[in-house]
Amino acid sequence: MSERIVSWHANASKPKFTPPPGAVDAHCHVFGPMAEFPFSAKAKYLPEDAGPEMLFALRDHLGFSRNVIVQASCHGTDNAATLNAIAKSNGMARGVAVVDPAITTQELNALHDGGIRGVRFNFLKRLVDDAPKDRFIEVAKRIQDLDWHVVIYFEADILDEMLPFLDAIPTPIVIDHMGRPSMSQGPDGPEITAFKALLDSRDDIWTKVTCPDRLSAQADPWDDFVEVVRPIVERYPDRILWGTDWPHPNMQDNIPDDGHLVDVIPRIAVTAELQHRLLVANPMRLYWPEQPVSAR
Repeated sequence: MSERIVSWHANASKPKFTPPPGAVDAHCHVFGPMAEFPFSAKAKYLPEDAGPEMLFALRDHLGFSRNVIVQASCHGTDNAATLNAIAKSNGMARGVAVVDPAITTQELNALHDGGIRGVRFNFLKRLVDDAPKDRFIEVAKRIQDLDWHVVIYFEADILDEMLPFLDAIPTPIVIDHMGRPSMSQGPDGPEITAFKALLDSRDDIWTKVTCPDRLSAQADPWDDFVEVVRPIVERYPDRILWGTDWPHPNMQDNIPDDGHLVDVIPRIAVTAELQHRLLVANPMRLYWPEQPVSAR
């Protein structure tokens, strides 16, 4: 794993869609810089540096105001790179950590002070070697006092076996990328139908309506993604988040143009009110609850 990879567009286009004031890119990552923040010895990929300066320049280019930085699996449970990016954001970024289940209360408090507001549990076998559900539930119980939430990443084929685990989590839950359902099955396909049943089962399960580049069976502009996801946005308007997923881990063979990703937003959230909820009100409620947001 010696060759470092680039998975992001070197010159993203300017989107035609202008996000509303205060818009949040609620799912993005930073890689390194490696000289300062080495990657985990267990990392399944070795990316080139994609640090906070690059992230914030892209944020401004795309017309966003804030970022939620999700700990990338290549950094393991050392959240220093994510915390560094948050510290450099002038209060305009918050984060989601990946933690060792043995983390101390003092260490959790330090993460909170550094801007972390949730923990991520990853169940993609190609990215992580071990996902101990019983220990994850213990972590979820411990973060309740911090008013954090749990972010969970899994693929649609294991949703059924995930249900008892999800049911045992006492905090709000955010599902990454809708649990990666097949877009080729259409808006009433079995995988997205099963995912809607999950959302219907608890009113504190949120989801990120993200990553057409990962989920679509088609090329840009990802029409099948729009057909499947627009009904999700309209059915669960107060529990949806959006993000670029920059710098698009493991997408080096299918790198999306971030400007084109932003231009999907008005196709899945077709009114100004839905766009405001998706991009401003919902992420602010979850990540900056101390800062009230006026309704549109």
